[in-house]
Amino acid sequence: MDSCRGAQTAVIVGAGVAGLTAAIALARRGWQVEIAEVGPPEAASGWGLCLTGPSLRALDELGLADACLAEGYGMSTVTHVDVNGEPAGEAQLPRLLGARRPAMVGIARPALHRILYAEAERRGVVVRHGVTVAAVDQERGLVRVRLSDGAVRRVALLVGADGIRSTTRGLLGLETSLGFHRQMVWRALVPRPRWATGIHQFAGKADTAGLVPLSGSQAYVFLTENGVEQSVLPDAELAPRLQQLLAAFPGRVEEIRSLVSASESVVRRPVLTALLEGAWNRGDGVVIGDAAHAPAPQMASGAALAIEDGLVLARELERHESVGAGLQAFVSRRAQRCRTLVETSVAIVGLEREQRHHEAYPLADSCHLLMAEPA
Repeated sequence: MDSCRGAQTAVIVGAGVAGLTAAIALARRGWQVEIAEVGPPEAASGWGLCLTGPSLRALDELGLADACLAEGYGMSTVTHVDVNGEPAGEAQLPRLLGARRPAMVGIARPALHRILYAEAERRGVVVRHGVTVAAVDQERGLVRVRLSDGAVRRVALLVGADGIRSTTRGLLGLETSLGFHRQMVWRALVPRPRWATGIHQFAGKADTAGLVPLSGSQAYVFLTENGVEQSVLPDAELAPRLQQLLAAFPGRVEEIRSLVSASESVVRRPVLTALLEGAWNRGDGVVIGDAAHAPAPQMASGAALAIEDGLVLARELERHESVGAGLQAFVSRRAQRCRTLVETSVAIVGLEREQRHHEAYPLADSCHLLMAEPA
């Protein structure tokens, strides 16, 4: 894909939520888009995620919200349970798509990937697997992108959507550090208990646990392990260790704990955050999603920021005569919103570590209300 000056051509690095959403939004506006994805086509695996109201609002603009609702599990409440297993309150999240549709949806990652991937292909986006970006040069209004297989693209726009450990970020000369918060988060796919019709969060004396429905038959258990260093455990030890950690919780967690033993998908990852200070762009290259702003999972809003990024990026590029001006407007419009979400998520991490759950709940609720404002 070689472009002449002014042509609407783009290379996006990464076929995750941010990359695919940006590709769809750009292609809808006439851009010719190619995605370089280092992983294989079936790379989207794992447990699932929560698409909060801002996610659904952005996906609805792309015509994809109802497909996600059909594939996932719609819900509107977050139930908090205290250390004794007793209810400690219920949060009703804003229904941004109207009273007849839920506030959020839990969805399996592969299902969301299929929806986004199919729409991107329908819009003419080319996804190349097994390649990533190797070098970037700015050439008089174009970006020269050399891919890892030696292919060269000269395009009007480069978008790095390659995650918290983004290669594109470094190639553009943008630097940030990753924050580790002495938490490891566990997740396991399990059958959905009949009582789980919304998100449940369980406060523990040391850790925090929860359950998120993904469909009528499936959910994922999560546990945030506090006060630990980064480490890797053998796969065979994951399910038994997660069961051991869940044993400290009373009440309904005992039922959840019994389901973990049969789970074929248990993962354990460090809680990492990142936030680019200043510009997210250099010349006609920009980073979005976790490459620019990766929150802790406590706000369940990383996907929301990534999806909004893709949509707002396309809007701003359409509004401005040059790519550079569009990118500056995009960053200006997104920076404070994303900073607030990341900083709130980090504050909640700290409150969890100190077992101050009664302070974490209203902080999360107020941030969800802020995120309900237009992007």
